[in-house]
Amino acid sequence: MKLSSPKKGTQKRGIPIVLSAPSGAGKSTIATRIVEENPSAVLSISCTTRAPRPGEKDGVNYHFTSADEFKRKIEVGEFLEWAVVHGHYYGTPLSSLEKQMSENKDVILTIDPQGALSVKKIFSEGIFIFVVPPSWDALRERLTKRATDDSNTIDVRIQNAKKELSYLSHYDYLVVNDNLESAVTDVTAILRAEHRRLSRINKNDIPLLAHGS
Repeated sequence: MKLSSPKKGTQKRGIPIVLSAPSGAGKSTIATRIVEENPSAVLSISCTTRAPRPGEKDGVNYHFTSADEFKRKIEVGEFLEWAVVHGHYYGTPLSSLEKQMSENKDVILTIDPQGALSVKKIFSEGIFIFVVPPSWDALRERLTKRATDDSNTIDVRIQNAKKELSYLSHYDYLVVNDNLESAVTDVTAILRAEHRRLSRINKNDIPLLAHGS
């Protein structure tokens, strides 16, 4: 199921789409699939001070930077939001987000709940989706299979995930990632519905209303 590209005149500006989830729940994989299947959507590339994981590329998965450079960007106001997660800095560059939205692109931000709240204060029109695994056992299994953390770090991630669930009331939708294809279909359906929300459409761009009967 693919999103239709916005018709000329009915969507003047892209929509910020926030995907949050416990580490290992699959938000990045879902976001990548949405972008691959829908030309109207792009990924927001965050800055981070953590080291790249195997297979990750600078400028593709993240903008990898030093702590000093990240702090400089904070001081000059380059981030829409930023937070310290698992001991590392993460931030969303504001200028690139604004540019992509002005080009009629829906911008998907895969960020933690702290960052989501910051985005919501500025872009209340955004779509906020929380992704969860089907069970705690499933989450632990995924983190273990990822093979990037030791058992102690995995325990910390599980505890952090339980804290993150307290932010659910700030989100619009919940998607359970038990099966990747189903989760991608659910998120795509949410975006299709949101694009057809009347509050997002200029009434003058609806032919029946603009030209009369």
